[in-house]
Amino acid sequence: MEFNFSTVLPNQPRYTTNAYGVQTPISPPAPSEAVNVVTRPQGPEYQFLVGEGTYILRDDFAIATPQPHPSEAPALNPNPLATVATSPTCGTKVSLVTVDQRPPKVGFYAMRATAGIGLAGALGHGAQEARKETQLLRDSETQQLNQGGASQTNGGTIKGPLGHSTAPAFGEGNASLTSPLSKDSLKRRKPKNNIVKSNSSFVSRVMVHESLAKRLQEHNADGIYAFANINRAVQWLDLSSPHKSEFLTKILFTKAHALCHHVNELTKNSNHLDVVMGFSTADIIWYEPMSQKYARLNKNGAINSSPVAEICWIPGSENLFLAAHMDGSLVVYDKEKEDAPFIPEEPEIISTPATSSPDPDASTLLVSKSVNSKNQKFNPVACWKLSTQKINAFAFSPDSKHLAVVSDDGNLRIIDYLKEQLLDIYTSFYGGLVSVCWSPDGKYVVTGGQDDLVSIWSLAECRIVARCQGHRSWVNAVAFDPWRCDEKSYRFGSVGEDCRLLLWDFSEGMLHRPKAVKIPGILSSTRPRGSLSSHAGGTLAGRLRAESQATSRFRSNSNLTTSTGDESLVIRHEVEPLLQTANLPPILSKVIDVHPLHWLNFQEDCIMTSCSSGHLRTWDRPKESANESHVTL
Repeated sequence: MEFNFSTVLPNQPRYTTNAYGVQTPISPPAPSEAVNVVTRPQGPEYQFLVGEGTYILRDDFAIATPQPHPSEAPALNPNPLATVATSPTCGTKVSLVTVDQRPPKVGFYAMRATAGIGLAGALGHGAQEARKETQLLRDSETQQLNQGGASQTNGGTIKGPLGHSTAPAFGEGNASLTSPLSKDSLKRRKPKNNIVKSNSSFVSRVMVHESLAKRLQEHNADGIYAFANINRAVQWLDLSSPHKSEFLTKILFTKAHALCHHVNELTKNSNHLDVVMGFSTADIIWYEPMSQKYARLNKNGAINSSPVAEICWIPGSENLFLAAHMDGSLVVYDKEKEDAPFIPEEPEIISTPATSSPDPDASTLLVSKSVNSKNQKFNPVACWKLSTQKINAFAFSPDSKHLAVVSDDGNLRIIDYLKEQLLDIYTSFYGGLVSVCWSPDGKYVVTGGQDDLVSIWSLAECRIVARCQGHRSWVNAVAFDPWRCDEKSYRFGSVGEDCRLLLWDFSEGMLHRPKAVKIPGILSSTRPRGSLSSHAGGTLAGRLRAESQATSRFRSNSNLTTSTGDESLVIRHEVEPLLQTANLPPILSKVIDVHPLHWLNFQEDCIMTSCSSGHLRTWDRPKESANESHVTL
């Protein structure tokens, strides 16, 4: 007769008795270092059908989640009603880059050249001037493509496919920002400190692939590098390698969590990459992965002590990048400048005094330091205060002239960052705005918010043209699919806290106003639809005066430009009622993960998403249309 001892023996005790008779808990075994895992699940739940065909999950890349640092106090059972601020964190975000220097296909820029009509018409230029600018853009891009790529003239003007326009460089005209020419001017400058040998307490551990040099040599020029964050770790990955689960470099930070990162498209090549990362501790890292060199900016919050919510290189600049801090500030840094304690320069009021406003803080632009300041020896290069609440995201326009910013105060701000001017303010239906992106032609801005809505804003008509309902929670990321867009129709996607991927198609004909329905207690908007000609020349009729809209603008005395009458004009647009706005349904709504989604990207052959737990999923496009371009030449 066999006897099962497992039914008799007690479970292992949770406590042991030491020499003093005191019970102490048994320490769990030290966790082993987790590794990345790539799986290829199959089944109908891992595919979805859209009009052009079936998208199939290629693979699920599970990025290893690091253990908390021993000095990092764990947050056990956090109280959702607590008034004490907790350490900010975010889901996994991914920055993609290819080192191929060949210009993309011409078709991808055919519609970008028409951005002059949308932006110029909406922001103060006539339609005739916009058409002339469009023709100049097309001629310039064709010439640059024939010459083999993008370039930047000595005067600082951005040209070619990488710049997408002939926009002037940020800070052009300020001699204090011009770097002196030297023998090493043509060489890519790298940070000074070696991150592998660093003894800084900010960096906990760095793991480099043992065959990194060989992996870099085997990398295809058109292959994709990826930088991904997960808690206190940042990984450098080669997604085009057959061994892509093996990281090239993995950096563990002590207590800081990377919240955002971006790769400079202008300085990239097979031997050099410039990456900036923003952290929950307000620190910023400039990292060059090929040489494993790094530099630390805004150390311990020397310039701004609030966490960095978003970070991006300024288009056409090798050194300057823009960081959005969670105190409502936008700060421009130079990667090669040292930090110094920042004292805001004394602001002066440029516009007339403001009158009553429901939210006066939302209509101000406080320039604490202008890019035109002569004091450019240390960081920051420029500093703007937009809001008293957190900035969640921003995006540069395709023509590199404007900036769209969304924040927790529920406002979408359109800024001429080259002139440091706030132009337009749009307000969400309710709640904050979380994500933002531009259409490839610059005519539309799409935002995702805490009201579970995706909103489409037309700059030409100066209003919201559609609200898209389909999400069941906050919308964390929105992005256009340039391979499914042309001059008449658009495709974009959105992901959110509801673990869903939604795809949307729209055209200008679908954005008409619904017929007015009079309901007691609901006021209808009587403002007529705008047109490109109605805003021609930046007339006063096309914009509302600052006095009547309770807007005020502040600038530091360091601004060397003289103010004009147009600088005091800021439009604050009223909230459109639901019944007065087109409602677009999604063409796809599917739960693609079990965790909230935080990132979305469209590639020529696939769609990529990532979630809060570090799962990077790649969805192959339908084979019959993998190489098909819907861009009209």
